[in-house]
Amino acid sequence: MVEQVQAIVIGGGIVGCSILYGLAERGMTDTLLLEKNELTSGSTWHAAGNCTHFGHDAEITRLYVNSIRTYLRAQEESGQSVGFHKTGSLRLATTPDELASYERLVPIYKKLGIPYQVVSPQQIPALHPLMNCEGVLGAAHTPDDGHVDPTGATMAMAQSARARGARILQQHPADSIRRSATGVWEVRSNDKVFTTTRLIVATSFWAREMLAQLDIDVPLYALEHHELVTETHPDIAALGFELPTVRDPYVSGNVRQEGKGFLIGVYEKEPVAWNVDGIPPEFGRELLVPDLERLMPNLERCMWRFPAFAQVGIKVANNGPLCYAPDGFPMLGPVPGQEGLWLASGFHVGIGTGGGAGQFLSEWIATGKPPYRLACVEPARFAAPMDTQTAVSSILGHYAAGYATPPMDVAI
Repeated sequence: MVEQVQAIVIGGGIVGCSILYGLAERGMTDTLLLEKNELTSGSTWHAAGNCTHFGHDAEITRLYVNSIRTYLRAQEESGQSVGFHKTGSLRLATTPDELASYERLVPIYKKLGIPYQVVSPQQIPALHPLMNCEGVLGAAHTPDDGHVDPTGATMAMAQSARARGARILQQHPADSIRRSATGVWEVRSNDKVFTTTRLIVATSFWAREMLAQLDIDVPLYALEHHELVTETHPDIAALGFELPTVRDPYVSGNVRQEGKGFLIGVYEKEPVAWNVDGIPPEFGRELLVPDLERLMPNLERCMWRFPAFAQVGIKVANNGPLCYAPDGFPMLGPVPGQEGLWLASGFHVGIGTGGGAGQFLSEWIATGKPPYRLACVEPARFAAPMDTQTAVSSILGHYAAGYATPPMDVAI
């Protein structure tokens, strides 16, 4: 039996569910999402859930801004909590160039109507009393930032999409995809066949292999990413407020409060690529073996920046695959030369940009044009083939840079 629908989304992580939700908001409800395991399988379920109004690269700031708005709107519509903690964020400047670049962004955020200021080292202790400010020249402060529960945010969008008529089939892998002679996309899943003129691949680190069957080469690869959660610290427990997330180029990581302890997402200087020759087909919600020894340079810097961090043990050590493109930007848009085929992958900041990415791509699909120009994410930028060694080397370099790269001064 063959069933035709308006659009098919492959991948039930936060990006795929956001696209399905965005399409439904725009009146496209005869749609289908296929997920080979359960919703949030892949990178979503073990993500930290950090959300910010501050794009590390100013070109994609709107994706960040619209993500928080989308999650909260889906929460209101569905009744499903997204678990948003409004804690604010501090992005530390440890060089004059970083500080100057943060100061140049003040008028941009004023234009967007988003609270933003650059604070001095003397102002930081009132916002984060447990931080050592030595070497800090200032910080970009976005008070409306925070973090969400990735599963809650995904489920809120999925429920809102379903309420409008969209369908979600879990335990339905996309066994094969092909384009017919008439230009219609055909997806086989279990014993079913679905056809559509709009096919969206939102399968994170599986996207490369999925598109390879169409002789489409995309330079998307995974690498290992660690996130650690500590035991409770009495100084955190005694606070009357939740600490802001700190993004620190010296630590090379993001550090925030989780419960009454710390959570740190580590950006290693010598990162490790994962299964560049192919992802195991059975891989789903598994984690990789953590390597704390490898993280010690980052953890030692974290102990110096946050002395309380050194006084508690590690409760959880997660090591999960994270999908990257060679330039560090996601691949979001139409696949060149393949009418009706869309790509939404390479989101190493999946929760922070997933909601906005779904809004951006669904608007483009529904109306035929993007809501605003965002050439830095279009898949067409990688139209020329790139060998694996070159792509992976570039990916590892971008990851190793962590938060040390000043944001780009691009008008929004």
